[in-house]
Order: sequence, then structure tokens, then C-alpha cells
Amino acid sequence: MTAQTAYPSLPAFAVFAAMLSAAGLPLYMHAPKFFVDEYGVSLAALGGVLFVLRLLDVVQDPLLGQVSARLRARRGGTVFVAGALMALGIFGLFGMAPLFAPLWWFAVMLTLVFTSFSYLTICFYAQGVSGAATLGEGGHIRLARWRETGALIGICAAAVAPVLFGSYAVFALSFGVLAIIALLGMRTQWRGAPDLSDDVKSELRIVVQDPVARRLLFVALANSAPVAVSSTLFLFFVADRLKLPGWEGAFLLLFFVSAACAAPIWGRLAENFDARRVLLSGMVLSIAAFGYAIMLGPGDALAFGIICVASGIALGADMTLLPALFATRLGQVAPGAAVGFSLWSFVSKMSLAFAAVALLPLLEFAGYTPGQQNSDRALFSLALLYGAVPCFLKFVAIMLLAGLPASTIAPLSPSIRKGA
Repeated sequence: MTAQTAYPSLPAFAVFAAMLSAAGLPLYMHAPKFFVDEYGVSLAALGGVLFVLRLLDVVQDPLLGQVSARLRARRGGTVFVAGALMALGIFGLFGMAPLFAPLWWFAVMLTLVFTSFSYLTICFYAQGVSGAATLGEGGHIRLARWRETGALIGICAAAVAPVLFGSYAVFALSFGVLAIIALLGMRTQWRGAPDLSDDVKSELRIVVQDPVARRLLFVALANSAPVAVSSTLFLFFVADRLKLPGWEGAFLLLFFVSAACAAPIWGRLAENFDARRVLLSGMVLSIAAFGYAIMLGPGDALAFGIICVASGIALGADMTLLPALFATRLGQVAPGAAVGFSLWSFVSKMSLAFAAVALLPLLEFAGYTPGQQNSDRALFSLALLYGAVPCFLKFVAIMLLAGLPASTIAPLSPSIRKGA
């Protein structure tokens, strides 16, 4: 048995979540475009590397879950090492010239970042389940509200930092500072890490065989894919479809600030109403926003700004409520199962990988070249991929979640339980 789980410091959880999110989604925004612009690497080659690295997670993430379980007594130390390696990988990507062929350098540095990211995510979310249990009823939503708001702020900062700083190297250095603050802030939170099973196969079987947990994983895959698509294509869409180069930072800030402001509101709504229905309403809003984006053309700054606000508000629901639903269910069927969060991490990252491997080569095949004079066909292909594909994927996620009876999802607060 481990020591009693530490009462969670919610601000520390928020800052740590900010660090993780800053190293996740923004990489898919910045890294491909950075390596295309700086080193002339093709979009198709970068998409292929991203996909292969995600395939590595099929083997890697369950093993990292096992490592997390066996090293739980030293979790604070291992988390610090992983955080340092992740910061080093990001500096290698953006803060220095490649020491060998840019495509291979891109692959090696991303491997370092992704492996560290996976391990940190597994430990962080497993600790969150134990910490939320000490907060009483509604603890998962309360912790999720802090954690996912911090995550959104981290994404927001990382998304706009290279534009605001005018330098990717400064962005890499500032991430290192954030990593130090986050690691120091969480240093006391790993005491009493959950007593996890070393039997990874048994834990996997429990999670995968539970119909609710399995359905929520499929929902997460379909629901995170639209964000993966829009994030991968965002900078290209603004610069070449809207013909608004230099506006990328303002739009990104608008999008993520809207998400960060909306996240606690979605959390409050979920504490007072059916969390599943609240999440579904956010998904419908997202479809409306992405569908409108298809019709935009050069100079539509105001219309796209409205889309950024609407889709950002919808993202706040996705990032706050879906992880809380999964964490609550996992706390029921497999308390403290680190491998459950390795599956969650894997599902989230696979959506980004599929977006990269499918969309970047398709754009290249359609004749699109970033920053150049493109044909109407190429630009329409860019708009269609940016808007229509997320709508379809979000619709799939809605169908999966709507097909899950409300009674099978544990209530996230006393008020939800009364209405179940």
C-alpha cells in the first residue's frame, strides 16, 4: 500500500496541465509549417513521419503505463526527468539548427517529446483520479475544471507565442521556463501515488471490456479528430485561403481564449444538468462553426473571427467534460489504472496522427503549396478539408455519445445524480 494520497493542489494541477497541452496540440500547428518554411521538407514526408511515430504509441503507451505502475514509489523523480526531456526535445525542434538531415532530426526530436508527453500524461491523469476522490462528490468535475482550463491556457499561450515573440527559439526557451515552474509546483503532489497494478494486460482487459469506457474511447477518437484537422491546417487556411497573413496569432488567441473562458462555464453547467447533454450541445455548436468555414474566402476576417469564437467555446466543452466522464467511469471499473490513461492518451494522439498523414499528402496531391500562388481547385480543397471533414467527424462523435444511455454514466455531481 502507498501512503495516503496527497490532497490535490488545484493551481498546481492547472499549471502542469498547461505545460502538457503546450507540448501537445500546438506542435501540430507549428512544427510542420516551421520545417516546410525553414528547411523545405515536403508536407507528405512530414505527415508520414507523424503517422509512423503515432504507430509507435501502439506499443509504447501500454509499456509506459507499466513503467508508471512499477516506479510509482519514485514517481516524482521520473516525472521530473520526463519533463526535462520533453523541454529538451522542443528546444531541439525550434531552438537550434538540425545536427543532421532535417526530416530525421524532426523524427528524433518528436520521438523524445511524444514519449515524455505520454509518460507524463499517464502519471498526471492517474494521480488526478486519486486526488479527485479526496474532494468529495463532484470532485472529478471540480478538478477537471481547473485542469482543463489550465490546459486551454497552455494551448493558447503556445499557439500564439511564436507569432507574438516573432521567434520560434524564444518560444522553445519560454516552454523550458514553464516546464520548470510546472514540475516544481507538482513536486509534492506525487506523494501517495495510486497503488497501481503491475498487470497491464489485466488492466487493459478491464477497461476495454467495459462497454461504457470503450464507447467513451471511441467518442474521444472521433471527437478529438476535428480539432486535430483544424489545428493541422489552421495556419495554411488563414494565410492562403483567407489571404490574411499576419492574422494567425490574433485568430489563434481568439479561439483559445474563447475556449479557456468557456471551459469553467461548461463545467458549472455539467454540475447542474446532465453532463452528456451539455457536451452534446457543445458538439452541435462545433458543427455549425466548421460548416460555415467552408464558405469563406479572401478577406473574410470578421466572419472567421466569429467562427473562432464559436468553435473555441465548443472546444471548452470537449476538453472539460469528456475527460471527466472517462475519469469518472475509470474510477468505477479500474480505480488508479494508469494503463486506462495510456489508452486515453493514445486515442487523442492518434487523431492528430491520422489528420497529419491523411490531410497533408492530400493537400500536396491537390496541388497546394504553402505560401505560393495556388489554383482555385487547390484552395477549395484546403477549405473543404478544413471545414467539411471536422463536421463529419463531429457528427460521428455525436452519434456515439448519444447512443450511450445516460444511466450508464456515473453522475458527476449530486445534482446530476438527482436527474439521472
